Amino acid sequence: MYIVNLASELAPVAKVGGLADVLLGLSRELSWKGHDVDIIIPKYDCMNSAEIRDLQIFHPDLMSFFEGGWYPNTIWMGWVENLKVYFIEPHHPRYFFNRGCCYGCEDDIDRFLYFTRTALEFMFKRGFRPDIIHLHDWQTAVGAPLYKDMYVPLGLNSAKIVFTIHNIEYQGKCTKDNLDSIGMHGINYLVPNKLQDNQNDQSINLLKGGIVYSDFVTTVSPSYAREVQTPVQGKGLEKTLIQYSSKFTGILNGVDYSYWNPEVDRYLPTQYSPREKPLDKKDHKTLDAKGFVKKYLREKLNMPEEHRPIIGCVCRLVPQKGIELIKHAIKYSAENNAQFVLLGLCPIPSIAKEFHELKNSYADDQNINITLHLQEDLSHIIFGGADMIIVPSLFEPCGLTQLIALKYGTIPLVRKTGGLGDTIYDIDNDVPAAHMGNGYVFEDPTNKALESALSRAFDCWFHHLEKWRKMMIDGMAVDFSWNVPSNKYLEIYNNLLQKL
Repeated sequence: MYIVNLASELAPVAKVGGLADVLLGLSRELSWKGHDVDIIIPKYDCMNSAEIRDLQIFHPDLMSFFEGGWYPNTIWMGWVENLKVYFIEPHHPRYFFNRGCCYGCEDDIDRFLYFTRTALEFMFKRGFRPDIIHLHDWQTAVGAPLYKDMYVPLGLNSAKIVFTIHNIEYQGKCTKDNLDSIGMHGINYLVPNKLQDNQNDQSINLLKGGIVYSDFVTTVSPSYAREVQTPVQGKGLEKTLIQYSSKFTGILNGVDYSYWNPEVDRYLPTQYSPREKPLDKKDHKTLDAKGFVKKYLREKLNMPEEHRPIIGCVCRLVPQKGIELIKHAIKYSAENNAQFVLLGLCPIPSIAKEFHELKNSYADDQNINITLHLQEDLSHIIFGGADMIIVPSLFEPCGLTQLIALKYGTIPLVRKTGGLGDTIYDIDNDVPAAHMGNGYVFEDPTNKALESALSRAFDCWFHHLEKWRKMMIDGMAVDFSWNVPSNKYLEIYNNLLQKL
């Protein structure tokens, strides 16, 4: 099967959030299972080119349409983690992807409309014949109506379209003129059964277009699939998702264990696994190795070596992630004999300012460390060295943080929502017969509920070592790899192709 992914991110070359990790992990697993997988992303000036092997020009002057004219693009090809990746570099006067960032520009709509049109133009002109075109989030959602209404009549007609919603919060709302700019007749799509926004009849909703026009739609956990069909979490698209529920499902994301795995992690000072063979009960090699990583983390961040748990938090600092709860967790840790390490990226200036001020307020407290820019190596060391990871999201489509933490023997403390509720079960209060308790869970997005979970976790860490150790080892042994999720995607792909 030949699968082409169109997306705005790909780990480790252009990563902002979980989408980048999902695209890498799913693509690698499908490739390992014998399928031909290509990926097309923008060629950002800020991408990590060191992670690309054999980067070279594949097509020097591919022409693509925008705002009434045709503009040249250089198509580059290289290998990322043994996956073939095409990079689109526009030579448009607006320098769409030479901005020093992936997102956050006033013209993000135009940037990704241009990219998606160019990606389809590239496949058409180079004679690609994919079986599946897999689109991801609002940035490439317009690929569904573009493909069906423009490129199928031109002869690019071999593929079925699968669309994955990674986060329904971001929908790509724009005007009909934005569609006009890439050669679509915007007025034709400003109708309820196409791309007209459900809440503003003068607005185009690109994410809705992906839902309506794709042959199948997925999201990244079963619970999130249920939640987005409600008014609270559907963000205005719940009625559309209910209408198309027969082609909509939730598939829990996996973790790429070739990249996130303490047994092989190149960023860690030592590797470790859950497979212990102690000579006696005091000889716990996993705990010893993890303790060494904890010591290394403290040395790296100039934190004191004391008998305290380290609480880690690795996330984008946006409202979704429960930033007020994160702030309170830092305060509570400082007051309760714990250390706290935050690695957060702040794409919103007002939130960035708040956390820079918070960092300054703890400047004299060596037990609190706040890093406010992306450091891939530090993220791995935090997962390896922290005792627990906190994920207090207000909503969370899937979440990879808690799954990665489990693999590293780092106990997740999460709010029960979306994929967090599908994967983490409270060790004290929430152990279904079919699951082991593997973390600490709270439901209400309040400081009181958070404190309750933290206090139970702290008590266990300080006073019940064997219970903590068993929770660590059991969590490390659970398989959240891409093997099962990739099979579910293959089942969807195959069912669609059988309908041709």
